[in-house]
Amino acid sequence: MADDFVDQVRITVAGGNGGNGSVHFRREKFVPMGGPDGGDGGNGGSVILVGDRSLNTLYGFRHKRSFAAPSGQPGGSSRRHGKAGTDLEVPVPVGTLVVDDDSAEMIADISSDRATAVVARGGKGGLGNIHFASSTHQAPGFAEKGEPGQERRLRLDLKLLADVSIVGLPNAGKSTLLASMSSARPKIADYPFTTLSPNLGVVALDDFSFVAADVPGLIEGAHEGRGLGHRFLRHVERSRVLVRLVDASSPDPVADFDLVSAELSAYDSSLLDRPQIAALNKIDLIPRELVDELSRRLSARGLTVVPVSAVTREGLSRLIGAIRTQLEQSGIRPAAPEQEDEVYVFRAREDPDAFSVERKRGTFTVSGRSVERLVTMTDLESAEAVDHLQRRLKRLGVISALEAGGVRAGNKVRIGDVELIWEGELEPGVATPASRTAPRSRRRNTRGTRAYRERHPN
Repeated sequence: MADDFVDQVRITVAGGNGGNGSVHFRREKFVPMGGPDGGDGGNGGSVILVGDRSLNTLYGFRHKRSFAAPSGQPGGSSRRHGKAGTDLEVPVPVGTLVVDDDSAEMIADISSDRATAVVARGGKGGLGNIHFASSTHQAPGFAEKGEPGQERRLRLDLKLLADVSIVGLPNAGKSTLLASMSSARPKIADYPFTTLSPNLGVVALDDFSFVAADVPGLIEGAHEGRGLGHRFLRHVERSRVLVRLVDASSPDPVADFDLVSAELSAYDSSLLDRPQIAALNKIDLIPRELVDELSRRLSARGLTVVPVSAVTREGLSRLIGAIRTQLEQSGIRPAAPEQEDEVYVFRAREDPDAFSVERKRGTFTVSGRSVERLVTMTDLESAEAVDHLQRRLKRLGVISALEAGGVRAGNKVRIGDVELIWEGELEPGVATPASRTAPRSRRRNTRGTRAYRERHPN
């Protein structure tokens, strides 16, 4: 399992684009003035992470790191709605933390089976031209473009959700103990650092069961990055009970216990407040008098001490019984935050139409989700669509805000990924796409001048 255990990966996710709205007019026999009937585009699918308790590693992401949901289909004639893109569900182990890799923002903590987190929202489908018909504009020749899906880079951090963590120095017998208590079959050998990754096992006793994990051996300075155990200290955070395994045959078992205590405290002092059981392992290798002395010394610290032999299985029933008692008394898992089964990442702001205007030299940047979406979904190659955009921007107050900010003819106005040019000779509150060579009113004048010259060459 050492080669297969992966507890941190970086992935990219992309929601599907929304389908474009349709520009279509009803054309039927005996219905000469049918009017617009273009349908809406379908919404793009979203990328959703789903907790799966059958997984205990992020190894599957080593070979696939990009996930994209399908896009929505464009609308059709006769008000036909485009097919929506299906959501893409990506299974992750329970205990996965989802972090935005660019902003370092914690997005979700998937701490239960089937819990979901929407990590890349699909784009909204564009409206067909039927939605833009009015009493004064009965034949709109434009429709909305589909909204692009959200793209993000994510970091997935796995913190194992084990009820019990078995911690101790290297070669204390953690993997052997886990194998003896459960059906887990970790790699075991008699040399330090055999365990290169945490192993999980389910311990069943009558009508009671729990998940145990052996955490790779800690050494002095592990919290500072020394040895192997420092990589896996975070997996202890989720555990409800700590089994402090001590090699009773070592030269100074109590000093070993104190060393591990110091490393746990240096990493997170609250770990020592968890219920703990001191398990004296390898008692088959030392005299009974020494076992009794070590038990007395550790019991004096207020600990429940259970002598065991992971090899001969002596004392295992008592140890499992002590763990059961501590689990029943400990209540809910302290490290798992309270949350609903579903975590929706993208929540609407209190005022979805809010926006801001920032001026930097000759460029004005307008930021705001509704405004940016409006511009992104506008077909800037359609003069009718641009006119509609200008009216919407005016209603939202964007034009007034730009004027108040001192916008002048020739200034660039950037909204999202679109750049517009403010032309002072147009009516106040009109902006034209920077990609156009001339405003719409100028283009009409140009065409008129060309036609005049063709009729009057001299």
